[in-house]
Amino acid sequence: KLNDANLIGINLSGTNLSKANLSDSDLSYAKLVMTNLNQTNLRNAKLSKADLSKASLRGADLTGADLSTAELKDAKIKGAILCKTKMPWGEENTGC
Repeated sequence: KLNDANLIGINLSGTNLSKANLSDSDLSYAKLVMTNLNQTNLRNAKLSKADLSKASLRGADLTGADLSTAELKDAKIKGAILCKTKMPWGEENTGC
């Protein structure tokens, strides 16, 4: 359980964080390339400038998360909960 954690700049590339609780955590500038974030709780997480290239976020709860400046190249976000989620293209509310 890592909720409300300061994880700024951490390199977790290639790790399995499936079903982890990272709610309210600051993952700004984190390297999460090819990371398994399936069904992870990322509610209200800060992901500014985080690199989520090729990461899997299927079923992840991104309610209130800020990914507005995150790198999402080839990331799998289908099935993620997007509600008041700040994405690079604007706010998403498809999962509210």
